[in-house]
Amino acid sequence: MNHSKLAGRRIRVLMWDRLATFGFYSLAVLICLLIFWLLFTILSKGLPEITLEFLVKLPEEIDPGGGIGPMLFNSFYILTLSLLISLPIGIGAGIYMAEYAPSNKVTEFLRICIESLSSVPSIVFGMLGLAIFAEYFGIGLTILGGAVSLAFLNLPMLTRVTEEAVRAVPNDLRNAAFALGTTKYQAIRTVVIPVAMQAIVTGVCLVAGRAFGESAVILLTAGLSTSGEMWDFNLFSPGETLAVHLWYVQSEAIVEDARQIADKSAAVLVFVVLFINLVFRIPLWFNHRKIRK
Repeated sequence: MNHSKLAGRRIRVLMWDRLATFGFYSLAVLICLLIFWLLFTILSKGLPEITLEFLVKLPEEIDPGGGIGPMLFNSFYILTLSLLISLPIGIGAGIYMAEYAPSNKVTEFLRICIESLSSVPSIVFGMLGLAIFAEYFGIGLTILGGAVSLAFLNLPMLTRVTEEAVRAVPNDLRNAAFALGTTKYQAIRTVVIPVAMQAIVTGVCLVAGRAFGESAVILLTAGLSTSGEMWDFNLFSPGETLAVHLWYVQSEAIVEDARQIADKSAAVLVFVVLFINLVFRIPLWFNHRKIRK
């Protein structure tokens, strides 16, 4: 009797295990299909129509045939500046919270504050940047204000991702490094960070993609216009980006080919975000293959 009950229980457990496995695989396939459908819908409409002239030409206010040259440059320029500001601070703060910060109520309070800032809507950071740069310093809507505001937006997420990545490194690796006579800084630099690098780079990819496609912060801090030049490195020039231009063309533009410009701009935006993720991950793939060999 007991043997038959045990056998029946094993059959039920095996059945539920197979059902759960099938369900998880089905969800994974469904999510992948949804992502591919979204990418295909966006890229198929605009990507075949994109030309080099469209990527480097100045936009038009009334006549058809305008390009996205200054906005595309501003997008990369502001993204680079924001990463130069946020990466050292965010990664350094994450390492400090994971390795050096004492385990007490103050540290827990700081961690809660960082997590709360990660969920704050981006428009709040835009209003903060507007208050600081446009009202307090009186410099108006500029590339500098947009870059710093984007850095504020990305710092909480980057700090939390880095902290969790460093905490996930097994303590045995740290103890082995200490046993070889390394200092804490040497152990972090030579052991902890290389092991956690893949997770940190994943966080950087998320931050970079979010920053490149951000519109609310840029709209409030960098403006809805450009200087009219293709390569304008002046930090105090207005800095309309591709995401803001896409919103403007889709909602307020009066040119005849506004729909076509919006489709092509959306395709460029999605393609660049995918390209950013690929660029960040290629070195990790090569490094992983070297380690396996």
